[in-house]
Amino acid sequence: MELYHFEDGKRPRRLSADEALPQTGYLWADFQRDDAANWACWAEPIVNSAIEPQHIDDSLNSLHPSFFDGTPDYDMVIFQGLGPSDAPFPMETRTTAFFIFKRVLVTICAHDSLSVQRVRARLFDTKIKPPASPMLLAHLMIDTMIDRFLAIREPMAALLTELQDDLLDPRSSSTDWRVLLDNRKQVRRLEALSESQLEALDAWRRSSCFDWNKTMDVRVRDVVEHATRVLNYASGQERDIEAAVQLHFASVAHRTNKIMQVLTVLSAIFFPLTLIVGIYGMNFEYMPELHWRYGYFYALGLLAAIGGSLYWYFRSRRFF
Repeated sequence: MELYHFEDGKRPRRLSADEALPQTGYLWADFQRDDAANWACWAEPIVNSAIEPQHIDDSLNSLHPSFFDGTPDYDMVIFQGLGPSDAPFPMETRTTAFFIFKRVLVTICAHDSLSVQRVRARLFDTKIKPPASPMLLAHLMIDTMIDRFLAIREPMAALLTELQDDLLDPRSSSTDWRVLLDNRKQVRRLEALSESQLEALDAWRRSSCFDWNKTMDVRVRDVVEHATRVLNYASGQERDIEAAVQLHFASVAHRTNKIMQVLTVLSAIFFPLTLIVGIYGMNFEYMPELHWRYGYFYALGLLAAIGGSLYWYFRSRRFF
């Protein structure tokens, strides 16, 4: 656990485990999920309230989707953010649980939760003004999580556009449509993740045990707007990928039809030629044309005339 003390807008101060807890300001207790099995035993005496056992189990679930619940004593917000990598594919997520009390914020996160680490670094580098309350500090972390999703939109769009262009390029054979469908699953996951984030934020705004002022309401609405942009982006990319795959199959079917059309025309041209050659290939003793002086050249000329006439006919009718 890492414990920080915030007071009067000053840079937060890290507290040691044996240091007496200040009576002013508020505390931020940051637990890593792997070592947080007994975090409630530390928190309950500090906040003077009991924590629901189900909430404790939810906080230790690393795969829990975004969710809000609370009691008259605290708000619990579980929020999914990006993992340690900013690469869009494969998309890794990390779940952080926020327990917001009047003077204490408890976070339970993964050891490689980059969003929490960035907020901590910004607070100690005095790049931002320290939040004035546990709720504002939780909002800052959630806002950082959403902003990381906004940041991956451009590289994700560039990669998906490249895959779609290669898929629809008839000269390219390097792109497999199944790769695009695998990435579509990631986009669908982003869409579902954004929907759960919006539901959790809406429930937090409507059912919080704290009285929200106008400033807090505006800030949360801003986070909701950012999450909505991510959701709309994911929905748009999913439609684009589906359209690209459908166009790919339509293009393949069109090329197949063109090939079959050419083969059909060639078959129609060579059918009468094959018939004539088959007739003169019969082994009858008495065939008058076999004794013509120029019979061979006459047969070749007849074949060329029939083939050329059929080719001109099909070409003029735009059969190929």
